[in-house]
This record gives sequence, structure tokens and C-alpha cells, in this order.
Amino acid sequence: MRGLATRTAAGRPPTHHTASSAFRLLLILCGLTVLLLTSAATLAAAPARAADAPAASRPPAQAAYLADRLRENPVHVTDQLPREVPPSMAPDFARLAERTRVPTYVLVLPGQSTSGEDDLLGAVHDRLGRDGLFVLLDESGVRQAAAYGVRAPAEAARTTAAFELPYDAGPLRSFELFVDVVAQGPERAKARADAAHERFRDDHEPERMYIGPSDRQNQSFVTGIALTGVPLTILLLALCVRRARRRFPRAAPPRPKDDGRPTATRPKWRRLLVPGLALATAVAIALTAPLVFDQTKRGPAPLPTSGDMTARVERIAKGLAQDPVYADPESPRVLDEAELSGLHDRIERFGRSEGGGPVYVTVVPHLSEDESAGDGELFAAAVRTKLSRVDGVGEADGVYVVADPLTGYIDVFNHGLRLESLPLNFDLPESIAYGDDRADEADDHLLGERLDALMTYLDEAPRTDEPTTFGNPARAPGPKEENSLPPLFATDFWPGLFVGAVAALLLAGLVAGVLGIVGAVLRRRRPTPLPPDALPLLSPTEPSEEYLRRTARTELEAADEAIIAEADEAQAGGEVSRIAAAWDRFEAAMLLIDGDVDEERSPQTPGADPATLLAVIVLARASRNALDGDTNDRCCGVNPLHGPSVGRRHVRVSAEGNRRRMLSLCPLCLDSATAAPHELRERKLTLPGPAGTRVPYDEPEGSPLWVLSDGISRLASAVRESSRVH
Repeated sequence: MRGLATRTAAGRPPTHHTASSAFRLLLILCGLTVLLLTSAATLAAAPARAADAPAASRPPAQAAYLADRLRENPVHVTDQLPREVPPSMAPDFARLAERTRVPTYVLVLPGQSTSGEDDLLGAVHDRLGRDGLFVLLDESGVRQAAAYGVRAPAEAARTTAAFELPYDAGPLRSFELFVDVVAQGPERAKARADAAHERFRDDHEPERMYIGPSDRQNQSFVTGIALTGVPLTILLLALCVRRARRRFPRAAPPRPKDDGRPTATRPKWRRLLVPGLALATAVAIALTAPLVFDQTKRGPAPLPTSGDMTARVERIAKGLAQDPVYADPESPRVLDEAELSGLHDRIERFGRSEGGGPVYVTVVPHLSEDESAGDGELFAAAVRTKLSRVDGVGEADGVYVVADPLTGYIDVFNHGLRLESLPLNFDLPESIAYGDDRADEADDHLLGERLDALMTYLDEAPRTDEPTTFGNPARAPGPKEENSLPPLFATDFWPGLFVGAVAALLLAGLVAGVLGIVGAVLRRRRPTPLPPDALPLLSPTEPSEEYLRRTARTELEAADEAIIAEADEAQAGGEVSRIAAAWDRFEAAMLLIDGDVDEERSPQTPGADPATLLAVIVLARASRNALDGDTNDRCCGVNPLHGPSVGRRHVRVSAEGNRRRMLSLCPLCLDSATAAPHELRERKLTLPGPAGTRVPYDEPEGSPLWVLSDGISRLASAVRESSRVH
């Protein structure tokens, strides 16, 4: 059996066992092949995955850089916001940070410089290796805060600063309120934050602390309107009121100028009262307007030093002197190692190409608060000038690429290379300059890919025979000029002066129209004096005191209007005597009721007795008669209300005795004296007496009417003499 077996094994191949070994070997070889291929694929795919990793998973160079800065100084103020937060403000932040009574680390960075502020503060804390209160601010105020290893109400203080202050309060004022709330303790800080949030939710937004140029223009416009409008309105309204008072019922007429008697004139100080008031108002407005509109700045930013304005450009120029690609360490990293390496290779090849040269790429934010006011052309020119001084080899010619990691925009400026400069700046493809939809959605704006496309565009750009330079950028506005408001008495102040004058004229015209309408209505509604022909027939024999008072007021108003209407015309025509006679009688009537015509007081009649009222009626009517040219100085002796006399007769007007008197009679009474003498006794005017009795008009004691029989002029003289005695 052993021999058979041995032979069998030696004489023919072992078919079963040999096949199994080969199959096993084949499996081993296949496994090794798959393993090698997988390892190779993994190694080949590793760079691609690293390139496709999001910015948040890349090495946090930003946090490491900021941690190094805080290790040197617990307050780091960026040099990218010199117009709003100059680096020289760092001691102010440090002084405020001491109030928190805990270790405080302050970072002042441009707004939107990070995609996750909480991650940034945490990363900075981890790399710094120190506990404390970490605060992140931007140009508007406290943006984020976190406490690590210390007891501090960071979030409550941040909420309070956000809701209690207006948006233009500035970072220093915001940080001051923040540290004050932190110092109050957790409980009070939380209560204050809740109250501030509640007020803000109820639309109680804090008012702005500063104004802008448009607000200053509005202030200047209002000041100009007030400076001319208010004084001119005072002058014009005073004129309107004075003219209206002369035309209103019961207004005193002007005294004729050439009546032969001294004229009572208004005191000079009273004449100058209204102009003086207008002048004083103008001076007051001019002096108080700068005190009311006392703002001189647009915002809280202090004036930066020259070092603040050049710090970032110097930092970038030093970096470009060592490396043609400068990525801002304070901003999130948007170019990985592979992209940087590829960009360096493309720059080196372009420098060796025909018509090529140096390319300087800056990946830094550009904001309106930086030294160039956000102007990439100014920034590139400043970097070139500073780089020339750093290298010490003359002008640093080359292509300057300005890439903004915040917006993703790319600008290109040629300085001294043999390239066509205008196409680089104005005809750059939009996919490179601004990016497409993919770039808008990406955190890094695909800057690495777009910069690579830019280098391809530069390789293919047309060359020129001579070096060219793009443009000649204008100077950026100075920080003081930019943050200063225009003077109050400038800009729209001058149009305001004109508008104020026009507004005053319109207002005066409106007031004059209203006063004219009111005066016309009052004149239309007041009683109309009886015509002279109707006086004997319509005048009562036993008038009541109310009738006398009403008639006296009506006659005075009529005389007033008549004198005003004819004064100027009569004086121009040389008829001064007629106006003087009318004025003489009107003035006597005014004196009877204590009306001071020099002060233009309205001729009110309260307190006058019936005899005085009758004398006022007689004098007022005689004043109008004088204007009409009637020189008759006597009125009806039977009833003075009958008007002027036309003759004289001896008549008996008393029922007692046969005594006759020589009286002046009106036409009606003159006819009755011949035809029916007994009727004159019934027509004799009586006035209300004491205890309801009636007394003849010429009998009351102390009455001015006792001289009426001597004429109206004598009555006027007696009234004037009596007024001087009293």
C-alpha cells in the first residue's frame, strides 16, 4: 500500500492539492493588488480632499495670530480701521477693561471678518491658554463676548450695550457700557439686559447720538429761514396790524399835519420798538443757533495719528518684500497651502515671461474706515510707494492684485510693466473680478481658483512696447475732513435766507387778507348813521341811554372812516383847513369819552352819562359835516339830534311862562315855529335823569352842552379846556 501510494504521488501530478494551492496564491496576489491600488488612490485623493475642505476645518491661523497679539498685550486694536478705531485707542480700551475686575482680553477687528465669532473667541482662548473675559468688537461696538474660567455676565452685558445704545455710539462708548454692566454683577446685569431688550422690542429704539451731512444741511436751512423769516414777519405783521387798526371800526384817524396846532406825536422809543424787537430777534437767532445745533462731528471717532494711518500699509509692504502673496492674518484664511504654492509658481513663471514682471497679491479687507477709505486703487498706490522704500531699489514696478476676502472682489492695477493697463482694470472678466454663483455661496469666494484664472489672463494679456501705469489716483479724504460737519452758516443756509423772506411775505399777505376780510365784515355789520335829511324825522325826543350810547359809537366810527378816507386826498389838494376842522371836532368827541388818540385806543363809551353821549354825537356828526364842506357851526337848539340849523328864531320851548329864547332851528323846527309853535315844546329833547325822570338836555349840571347854543366850535373848545383842567 505504501508503495502504491508513493508511486502514485511520484508518477502523476496531484491534481486536487495542486489546484488548491494555485487558487490560494491567486487570491493572495489579488488582495495585494487591491490593497496597493486602494493605498495609491487614497494617497492621490488626500490633497484633493484637503483642498476641498471648508475654511472652518483648516488650521486656524487667524486664532493663532490673534492669540500671539493678546499674549503681547491684552488689548489688540486692528490697524485696518484707523478712521473709526485708530490703534492709538488701545490704552483707552485697556483703561476701561480694568473696571471688570477680572482678566479681560479685547479684540477690535473689522466687521464680518470672521464666519463664527464664538468659534474665534474659543479658538483664541485655547491658543492663548489663559482664562478671562474675552470681548470681540468691531467699528460699531461689542459684537461678541465670552467668559472662560471667570464669573462675568458677558452675554447680559453685550445685550445691554446692543439695545441701550444707538448704533452710532461707537466701539469705545459701547465697551464702556459693557464693562459697567459686567461690574454690576450677574443678577443686576441680567435684569438690565432684559429691560433693555423689552424696551427695544416695544420700538423704543435709542436716538442717534450724531448727525450726518444731510442733517446739518437741514439745520442750516432752518437757521436761514428763521434768521430772515422771524424778524421780517415781526415787521410786516406790525405794519399789517397798524394799517388794519386804522381801517377797523373805532380806529383813531390820523391828525392832520398842518392844522396850526402842535401835534401830539408818538415817542421815538415807541416808534423804534418794533424794529428794535425784530433786530433783537435776529441777533438772538444768530447767537443761539450754534448753541442749539452744536454738533461738529459725524461720529465718535477720534482723530488718528499719522502712524495710525500708515500702520497697515507698512505691515503689508514688509510682508510683500518677503513674499509676493500677502494674506491678512487677522482675517479668516481663504487660500490653503496648495493654492498658495500654485499661485507662487504662476507668479514666478509670469515674472520670467516676455513682458512680464513682479506680481504682488494682497488678500486683505477693504473698508470705508481704512486708510484708503476702501479705495483699492489708492491702496495699491500706497503699497507700491511703501514697498519701494522697503526694498530700497527705486520704484517697485509690477502688477498689484487687490483681493478682498470679505466681498470676494478682485482688482488689478499695473504699475510700470509692459502691459495694457486699462483692460486689466476695466475689462477684467466678471468671473475673475466678482465671481459667479458658486463663488457667492462659498465662504472663501473661490479666491484661489479665481486668482489662478487671473494669472492665466495675465499670461495672455497683450504687451506694449513701453511700460505703462494705470491712472493717477486722487488723495483720499482726510479723517478730520471726513468726520467733520459743514459749518452751520454754510451750504443750505443761504437758500434758507431767501425762503425765510418769501415765507414772511406770504404770511404777511395772508394776515393782511384775513384782517381785511374781518374789517369789511365788521364795517358791514355795524349800524349805519342816519342821513342828514332824515335826522329831524327819525330822531327820538326822549332817547334812552342805550340809544344814545349806540348812536354815539356809530357816529364816531363813521367820522373815523370819513377822516381816514379823505385825509390824504384833502392834504394833497391843499384843503388842510377842512381836515383840521373835522379833526378838531372828532378829537373833542374822543376826549369826552377819554379816548387817547395819540395811543390809537378804540373809542369805547362805558361810563359816559347821557349828556356826554349827546355831545359826542353832535361833535362826531359835525366832524363829518366839516369834511363835506358844511361850515354851519350850529345845530338845532330844540333837539340837537335833528342836525344842523338853517335859521334862528325867538321861540318858546318851555311850558312854564311866556319867556322866549333865540334858538337855531333845523328846517322842520323852523317851519313849526311859524305854523305850529306849540309843537316845539313837544319836540324839546330830554335826557334820562335820576330815578327814571327826564330832564331837558341843556339843564344837567356839569354838562358840556350848556355852551352848545354858542356853536359847535365853542363846544369843542370847552371840552378841550375841561380836559386840560382835569
